[in-house]
This record gives sequence, structure tokens and C-alpha cells, in this order.
Amino acid sequence: MHLSLAIILVLCLYTVIGVLDQISIQIGPYTPLFAAVFTGMVMGDLKTGLMIGATLQLMTLGVATYGGATVPDFLSGAIMGTAYAILSGKGVEYGIGIAVPIGLLLTQLDILGRMANTFVQHRADRFAEEGNYRGVDLCNVLGILPWTLSRVIPVFIGLYFGEQVVKVINEMIPAWIMTGLKASGAILPAMGIAILMRYLPIKKYWPYFLVGFVMLAFGAEFFSVLGVALVGLALAAMYVMNHNNPTPAATTTGAVYEDDEEIEIDD
Repeated sequence: MHLSLAIILVLCLYTVIGVLDQISIQIGPYTPLFAAVFTGMVMGDLKTGLMIGATLQLMTLGVATYGGATVPDFLSGAIMGTAYAILSGKGVEYGIGIAVPIGLLLTQLDILGRMANTFVQHRADRFAEEGNYRGVDLCNVLGILPWTLSRVIPVFIGLYFGEQVVKVINEMIPAWIMTGLKASGAILPAMGIAILMRYLPIKKYWPYFLVGFVMLAFGAEFFSVLGVALVGLALAAMYVMNHNNPTPAATTTGAVYEDDEEIEIDD
């Protein structure tokens, strides 16, 4: 399978949109789930894209660039990892195993993009001191270029030389390393679920978690993930309804009924 130039340009354009979303309103396109699903849809293998994206999404829980910290570029990693998995036909674990080191490698380009952006922003400071608001606006727009180019260039190169790049990677990387990458790709979903459970009140609501686990583990022939999710939604609704409308506790003594007649008791 060979990627056409049109598909490469579409994925590069999506990369630009993802970067702009990441540094602005963050509505979703910058996440690996959206990126991998979009890549799989464009390349005709939505299932692979969804599986890779969902796994990488679990890895990014709680990860953010606080204080200017640099984190792995899972946007580019998800796009290229999904593309390589589909091009090579080696499955989801292979794509995840490739996406992770790509994301870590592109961390260095993220640092380079931030450094290049500082020159533009210092220029904007000088315009602000001069009262030139148009110059400030222009610098803010130009500041987008280092961010986008640091992602688009490696994505374009990786996708344009797709099959050749995959072949070179397969020949240069020893078999034991690829086996380790595939094993880590299979373990990552469990690690992501463990991270998610760390922030959930499992100790308080463990019966509901146990019900869902039993339904999927022992009743997979009868229940799908959607079915279990709907059961969980129903249980959550019942819990909220019972919590908002608690049943008044019945008293054992002193109960008074309007229809009962008063009875005098002689001492």
C-alpha cells in the first residue's frame, strides 16, 4: 500500500489543525484518539485507527504542558503510528510500539519550536512598548509557524517515504527490540486502565465495577461494551435517584396515624 500525495496533504492539514487546537481551545482534534481515528478513516482502516488511538489516549491521561514543560508528541505519533501499522499490515501492537518512540523523539522538535517562538514573542514585546498593536497581532500569528512546522515536517517526511521508512525501520531495529515494542504495546492498555482507576472512587463504588467486570469477563457472548455501558448508566441513574429521594426511615415507637383513635391506658 502506498499513500497518495493527496492523503499525505490531508493528514498534514489535520496535523496543523491539531496543533492549533492544542495551543488554543482544545476541543479534541489534538488528542491521539481523534488523530488516529481520522488517519484510519482516511486510509480505509477505521478499526485499526480506533484501537491505536484509544490505547494512546489512555497513556495521555493527566499529561499536560504545565509551566512550559514538554511532553511526548502523541499527535504526530498517533498519525504516523497508525499509518505505519496500516502500511505494514503488522497490527495494532506494532503501530502502538512505533507511535510511542516517535512521540518521544519529536519531543526534541517541540523544544526547538518553543525556542524559535521566543524570538517572535520578544519582537512582539518591542512592538507593545512602541504601541504598535498591529505588529503584536502579526507576531502572535507568526508564532504559530514554529509550532506547526515542528509537527508537520516530520509527519510529511514520515508519510511521504512511508513504505521505505517502514522497511528501513524493520531492517535497522533488531528483532528483540521489535518484540519488546509489541509486548509493551500490548501492556499499555492495562497501564492506561490502571491510571484511570487511580483517579476513580473505586473503594466506594466497587460493587458496580465488579458487576461490569463480570458481565464482560464471563458474559461476553451476551453483552457488548455498549450493553455494559448502558447497564452502568442505569445503575448510576438509580443511585442518583435514591440519593436525591431518600426513603424516610420508619420509626419503631411513637408512630402517629391520623386515622387511629386515641387510646387511654389506665395506670
